[in-house]
Amino acid sequence: MDEPTPTDQEQSRRDRAIAAFWADARIRGKLNRIEVYAGGQVSDTLPPPAWSFGDEDDPATADRLLDLVLDGRKTATASAYRDYEEEARQRGAGPAGDAPGDTLTRAEVGLDLALPEPGLLSIILDGSGQPRALVRITDVQVCRFADVTEEHARLEGEGDQSLEEWRAVHRDAFAATAPHGEPVDDDTLVVLERFEVLVPASARRAARRHT
Repeated sequence: MDEPTPTDQEQSRRDRAIAAFWADARIRGKLNRIEVYAGGQVSDTLPPPAWSFGDEDDPATADRLLDLVLDGRKTATASAYRDYEEEARQRGAGPAGDAPGDTLTRAEVGLDLALPEPGLLSIILDGSGQPRALVRITDVQVCRFADVTEEHARLEGEGDQSLEEWRAVHRDAFAATAPHGEPVDDDTLVVLERFEVLVPASARRAARRHT
C-alpha cells in the first residue's frame, strides 16, 4: 500500500478535526436527529458541508470574515447565482440527491441548481481549514444585484456596512469569478443567505446584541 502523501495526510487530519467538531457541536447546539441535514438526507453522524469564506487561496479573507461571524456582526452572506449554474454544469445536471438544497430547473439552460435552503447546516472553517463554527441557514432569497437591500448589507457586517460598500466589494468579487468575463450589472442574480450561529454559543449571544 502506498504511503499517504502530505496532502492526503493533511486532508485526513482535517476530516478528523471536522468529525470531532461535529460530534461536540451536535451536543452543544442541542440538535436532534430531525434537525440535522447533510448530503440531502437526515443524518445524526455525517458532518454537514464544511467551507470557508472567500477563495481557497485567500486564508486572510477566510479568517477576517469568520471573525465577524464569531463577533456576532456577520449573520448573512451572498453569492452569485451563476456559481450554482456552473456547479450544475460540473455535476452534469445529475440527480437532485447529489447535493443538499432546493433544486431549481431553468428550462432555458436545462440545469438543475442545488440552491441553499432554510434549515441546512454547515461548518465554517478558518483560513487553515480548522472547524470553528456551526451555522444554520434561516432565510434564502434570489434577487437582482440592484435589489439587494441596505438591511442585507448591514447583516453582512463588512466594512462600514453600507449598501454602497456592499455593491462595490461584491461587484469586484463576482466579476473576479465570472466565467468568460461576464459583466456584473444591475440584473446579475444574487443568492442571499441569512444564518444563525449554533456553536459557539458566545457568537450566538453576540449576534443578538447586534440585531
